[in-house]
Amino acid sequence: MNRLLATGGALVALATAAGLGYAIGHHRNDAPVASAPGTQAGAGAARKILYYRNPMGLPDTSPTPKKDPMGMDYIPVYEGADDAQASDGSLRISVEKVQKLGVRTEPAKTQSLARTVRAVGRIEVDERRVATVSPKFEGWVERLHVNVTGQLVSRGQPLFDVYSPELVSAQREYAIASKGNEALSNADSTARDGMRGLAEASLARLRNWDISEAQIKELAQQGDTRRTLSLRSPVTGIVMEKKAVQGMRFAAGDALYQIADLSTVWVIADVNEQDVGLITPGQKARITINAYPGKVFEGAITYVYPTLNAETRTVPVRVELANPGGQLKPGLFAALELNATPRSPAVTVPLSAVIDGGTRQLVLVQLAEGRFEPRTVKLGARSESAVEVIEGVKDGELVVTSANFLIDAESNLKAAVSGFKPPPPAGDSKPKETGSASAVHHGEGHVEAIDTASGTISLAHLPITSLKWPAMTMDFVLANASLGDGLKAGAAVQFDFVERQPGEWVITAIKPLAAGGAGAHKGH
Repeated sequence: MNRLLATGGALVALATAAGLGYAIGHHRNDAPVASAPGTQAGAGAARKILYYRNPMGLPDTSPTPKKDPMGMDYIPVYEGADDAQASDGSLRISVEKVQKLGVRTEPAKTQSLARTVRAVGRIEVDERRVATVSPKFEGWVERLHVNVTGQLVSRGQPLFDVYSPELVSAQREYAIASKGNEALSNADSTARDGMRGLAEASLARLRNWDISEAQIKELAQQGDTRRTLSLRSPVTGIVMEKKAVQGMRFAAGDALYQIADLSTVWVIADVNEQDVGLITPGQKARITINAYPGKVFEGAITYVYPTLNAETRTVPVRVELANPGGQLKPGLFAALELNATPRSPAVTVPLSAVIDGGTRQLVLVQLAEGRFEPRTVKLGARSESAVEVIEGVKDGELVVTSANFLIDAESNLKAAVSGFKPPPPAGDSKPKETGSASAVHHGEGHVEAIDTASGTISLAHLPITSLKWPAMTMDFVLANASLGDGLKAGAAVQFDFVERQPGEWVITAIKPLAAGGAGAHKGH
């Protein structure tokens, strides 16, 4: 019995040892072989590791492998990685992709910017050629000779007949003084001088009331008074306003007619604030009017107004135009163009080369074939096709002027550069690791909360393979607030996101999944 137990124990021990040895050998055969520092082991040729970058996209690199405070491994960046961002901040792009994307470059050059200033204006009456008919005495309108607004009248043409007791009294005084002056022709000088003074005073009174010389002469010849007198137009022009009505009573100073001479008119144009410094009196201007297509009127800037309209941020300028045929009618809209004085020579780039991010402007400079450097620039004056670069680019440097990957309204330069990434192969929904945090990444998870006020969403997502992130809950920025429409807490979703700036992850697309489609783990 003891021998049997001993034999059985030996067999069990032998089997256990054999199983343990097999397990150890099997584990060693399947375990990954640690690659030597600075290389990547694999079937292909080894690639040199330049450095390791932060897995969350923060501006932190390491020359050796390490983990971040959350326990995630830093991601290696390999030498010669296509579309990778170099340590000096430049971008390397294969020549094949540059040609495929149609990237064009032009050299920055020093030149004088000639600019055409454009403004919208309107035709207005020349204020210096407006006359008002306003009697200086009280009376009644007996008869109207001009009774239509818009009627053309000539200088001296009768407008209306007026009856005024004051006017009749002044006529009578003048007639009596004139006859008395003739009767006292043989009297002493004192009497003649007194009568002459009375006649001259009556005559001055009539003249001060705008009675014409022809009418005064007629009164003197007749030697009698007239019940009514005609008031005449002081200028040749168009009746712009008529308040006189037959039979009405008027007081001294009432404006009964307003007559404007339209042989010359003004164009008042509103020039944008940034263009005011380019405008000087005397500059020639071209005026076009929609009412006369193809016809150009020419004039000169006669005045730049000293005030700015705070609501429209524009300054009015005045152009005088001759209007012999009466084509230019007050109230018509007009378009003004003038060539501004060229500025002193400066370094310029095409307008299409500037990427305007709102708070800053960028230009992509080609350092070498397939290598580009984004630069922040300070801009100055603009022309129709070029803009002055005060800082950031030197004369002769090549700048990118055309690249469809730069057109991205929802992201800045880093997100735009992600457009260089080729689409994944058919059937492969996972992006390949490129060593660039600006690539488009994909994930699935559950909605924890949505803050529409700040445009953020909290997601409990599954592991993100492209970034080597574990499952966790984190906040994302919505590229557009409308992306969150219809989403509620607890909804299962799949989403695409990019890194807009270090540490800021922006969702560019998100849509619900079928119930149970995402089993995200909550928490870090």
